[in-house]
Amino acid sequence: MMSSALYRLGRYAARRPWTVIGSWLVVAVLVVAASSAFGQKLEDSMGAPGLDSQRAADLLSAAGSDQAGLTAQVVVTPLDGATFRESAAARAALSELRAAAAELPKVLAASDPLAAKAGEAAMSTDGRIAVIRLQYPVQAELAPADLENLKQFAADAAADSPLRIELGGDLFFAFEEAAAGLGEALGLVAAVLVLLVTFGSLIAMGLPIGLALFGLALGISSMSLLTYLIDVPSWAPVVASMVGLGVGIDYALFLVTRHREYLAQGNTVEESVGRAVATAGQAVVFAGGTVVIAILGLAVAGVPFMTAGGIAVSVVVLIMVVASITLLPAFLGLAGHWINRLRVRRVDASASTAGWQRWARHVSRHAVVYAVGATIALLALAAPVLALRVGTPDEGALPGNRTERRAYDLVAQGFGPGINGPLVIAVDISKDASVVQPLLDAVEADRGIAAVRHPEVNAAAGLATLVAFPTTGPQDDATLETVERLRADVFPAVLRGSPAKAHIGGQTASFADVGAKVNDRLPLFVGTVILLSVLLLTLVFRSVVVPLKAALMNLLSIGASFGVIVIVFQWGWGADLIGLESTVPIVPFIPMFMFAILFGLSMDYEVFLLSRVREQYLATGDNDGSVVHGIATTGRVITSAALIMISVFLGFVASGDPAAKMFGLGLAVAIFIDATVVRMVLVPATMKLLGKANWWIPRRLDRLLPVIDLQGEAGPKPAAAPVADHERALV
Repeated sequence: MMSSALYRLGRYAARRPWTVIGSWLVVAVLVVAASSAFGQKLEDSMGAPGLDSQRAADLLSAAGSDQAGLTAQVVVTPLDGATFRESAAARAALSELRAAAAELPKVLAASDPLAAKAGEAAMSTDGRIAVIRLQYPVQAELAPADLENLKQFAADAAADSPLRIELGGDLFFAFEEAAAGLGEALGLVAAVLVLLVTFGSLIAMGLPIGLALFGLALGISSMSLLTYLIDVPSWAPVVASMVGLGVGIDYALFLVTRHREYLAQGNTVEESVGRAVATAGQAVVFAGGTVVIAILGLAVAGVPFMTAGGIAVSVVVLIMVVASITLLPAFLGLAGHWINRLRVRRVDASASTAGWQRWARHVSRHAVVYAVGATIALLALAAPVLALRVGTPDEGALPGNRTERRAYDLVAQGFGPGINGPLVIAVDISKDASVVQPLLDAVEADRGIAAVRHPEVNAAAGLATLVAFPTTGPQDDATLETVERLRADVFPAVLRGSPAKAHIGGQTASFADVGAKVNDRLPLFVGTVILLSVLLLTLVFRSVVVPLKAALMNLLSIGASFGVIVIVFQWGWGADLIGLESTVPIVPFIPMFMFAILFGLSMDYEVFLLSRVREQYLATGDNDGSVVHGIATTGRVITSAALIMISVFLGFVASGDPAAKMFGLGLAVAIFIDATVVRMVLVPATMKLLGKANWWIPRRLDRLLPVIDLQGEAGPKPAAAPVADHERALV
C-alpha cells in the first residue's frame, strides 16, 4: 500500500536526515553544474505542424530567404521637430546610423529609408519618421547577446545624435526578458508573513519557504538540459516560478501542519514524521499527480511549444512533490521538537478550529441557500467568458517606459497601425513564376491592405516573397479578417488553375493560426483533463459522485476567473489598478494553459479537504459530521495555503508584460474563489444535500479498484475495523 511505503519513507528520512539531505545536494550540484556547462538556451517558436503560417516559414527557410529570420526596427525622428527632407544634418545622421547598424554582428541587411521605394513604409509621408529595418538570421542562430548589442548600439548612437532613436521588432519578442521587479519579491514576503501567522514559529515558517526555493532553483536549472529532448520556450521559467512556488510552499505547509498535530498528540519525532508523510504526504502525491496530469494534457492541443512548456512546468511540480515527501521529512527529523521553537506569536489552533466548525455547521443548516447563491454568483462572474476574444497583445500594450512601446507609437503615428504587424506572403513559384505580378496587384487592391513592398523573387529557389502591411493593428479583429480573406478569396482567385501556392506567415499570422488551433482543440483538451482527473479522484476516494462534483465545481471557479480576465483585460474595468496601459485581447495559449494549471491546483484543495472528510466518515459513518470535521480541521490550513498562492501569483501582476499579468491575475482570482466560495461554501453545502450518496460507487467498480488507505495509519497503530462496514453500507 502507498501509505505503508510513504510511512517507511518518512521514518527513514527522519531517522537519517543527513543521508537524504546529502543525496539531494549531490543531485542539485550535478544538475546545476551540468546546466552551466552543457545547458542550451531556451527558444520560442509559435509554429505548429499543418498551419498555413508554418508552411510559409518552411518555404522561406528552405529557400534560404532572409525573411525566414527575425527582424528589428530602428525608428528615428529629428529631435528638433524638423523633417528629413528639410534638414541635411538629420539626413546625414540617418545615413550614418543606418551604415553603423548594418555593421552590427549577425545583421544580414539594413534597409535605407532615404532610398526606399514607394510602398516600402520606410519614410512617413510628412518626412518626420524613418524606419531602418534590420534583418537577422533565424532564431536558432541568435542569442540574447544580439539583442543586447542592438540596445547598446542605440544607446551609444543616441548620446550625441540629433535624432531620437527607439527600437522594436520581433528580436525583442524572442529575447527580451522581463526585468525582475519588486512584485515577485513582495509576493514571497507576503508568503513568509502568512506562514508566520499560521505557524507562529520561525523554523516552521522557514522550512516550506526554503523547500520551495530549493526545488524551484533545481527545476529551472534542469530546463536548459531538457532542451536536448524538447524545445523549451523562454516563458516556461516564469510560469514554473508561479506554479512551483505556490505548490512547493503549499505542499510543505500541509505536511508541516500534520506533523505538528502528531507531535502534539505525544508521538516521537520519527513516528510523527512517518505518519505525516503517510497521510498528508499521500494527499500531496495525488494532488501533485493531478496537477501534472492536467498540465501534460496540453499535449492534446497539438501545439509543440505548449506541450514543451507543459513538460517543463510539470518537471518542476514533480520535483516539489518528491522533495516534499523526502527532503522535507529529513529537515523535520533534523529540527526535532525545535519545529515549535523561536516563536514570534502563540497560535491558538483550537480557537481557529472552533470557528471553522461553527461556519461549517452554519452552511449545513442553510445548505440550499448557500448552494444556489454560490452557484448563481459564480455563473454571473463566468458570463463574460462568452465575450472572450483571443488575439496577440502588440507592443502598444507595453508600458510607456519601454523603447518597444515608444517605437510602436512612432511607427503607428507615421505609417498607420498596420506597419507593426506585417504579413509575410511566401509564394512557391517553382512551377509558375507568372503569378507574382497578378498576386501583387490583387493583394494591393484588398481593402485591408495599406501597402505592399516590392516582391523579392528568387527564381533559382522557386520563391517569391511579398511583405504586406494591413490597415489595422496586429491585435485588431479586422487584421485577422484580412488574413482569412486573403487565404480564402484573394489567393484562390489569382492562383486558380496554376500550380503555384501562396501562404501567409509572420508573427501576426502565426499567433492567429495558433489561436485558432488552440480554440479548435480546447473542448477535446478540457474533456481529456476532466476525464483523467475524475478517474484519479475515483481511485482515491472510491466514489463516483465526489469526483464528478469536484470537476463541475472546478469548472465553475475556472470559468469565473476567465470572466474576470475578460472584464479587466478586454473591457478595461480596473485596468489602471494593475498598470495595464490599454485593453488587450487574451493571448491565444493562455486560456488553455490557465485551465490546465487551475484545474490541477483546484484539485489540490479538493484532495486535502476530502481526504480529511473521508477519514472521518470511514471512522464514524456520519456524513454531516464528517463534512463539519473536514472543514474544521482543514479550513485554517487551506486558507493559509490559498493566501500564499494568491500572494505569489499577484506578485507577477506587477510585471510589465500583459501576458504575465493575465497569468498572475487569473491564477490569483481562481485560487481565491476556489478556496472560499467553492471549498468553504459549495462543498459543504452540496455534500450536506447529497448525504451518503456522496460516497456511492457501483459494486463492480469498487471491486476492480485497488484499495488506497487514505488514513495512512501504516505504523504500529493501524486504523480500526469499522471502515469496511461503512463502505459496505454505501454499495
